[in-house]
Amino acid sequence: MGDAVIALRDVSRVYPAEPPVHALSEVSLSVGRGDYVAIVGPSGSGKSTLLNTLGLLDRPTSGSYLLDGIETTAMKEGARTRLRGSRIGFVFQSFHLLPQRTVVENVMLAEIYGRHRRRGRRGRAVQALEKVGLGHRLEFLPDRLSGGERQRAAIARALLGEPSLLLCDEPTGNLDSQNTGLLLDLFDELREQGLTLVVITHEDEVSTRATRRVRITDGVLSEE
Repeated sequence: MGDAVIALRDVSRVYPAEPPVHALSEVSLSVGRGDYVAIVGPSGSGKSTLLNTLGLLDRPTSGSYLLDGIETTAMKEGARTRLRGSRIGFVFQSFHLLPQRTVVENVMLAEIYGRHRRRGRRGRAVQALEKVGLGHRLEFLPDRLSGGERQRAAIARALLGEPSLLLCDEPTGNLDSQNTGLLLDLFDELREQGLTLVVITHEDEVSTRATRRVRITDGVLSEE
């Protein structure tokens, strides 16, 4: 686990209710640097809870979560927020692009709330957009982009801070089959460049492109 980006050990998440809801049950998962892992499972299986745990948006009830070798479970909220901002890039089904901002401005916004220097911000955003094949769309507004291009812009924004982990939640859910294929090609390229990807999906076309697939059912994780 020395070079693991993600190291979950016996992680459980129990929500208080009557009876209690066991969303995660002693989940263990190790994801190495440069791994490309798909997490699959039916609705209500615990995928969202696992995503929130991996993204430091929720704390486990018990167990251990090391991100890049850093134990996160006992961290104060401010430290968790800083770690999340510096190590994790998020990609969601909805693109979350501001309609009144250009593509390059949307990507630049990724650094507004972090401790990033202002000098060179536009250049870094341009570089990220070129990395995902959108260098020719810098000044376009989002409504002039296809769905696949909007998702590429969202990925460029997620890559701006050079994260250790790209965490994707149903990233192809709003895309047609052609744009899904193009996005999966991009994921392959990013993985070849050494980025660690974890993709939560219910689509076989997406999960079969990953190098590993794990399944969650009723809060229990198993390797496929």
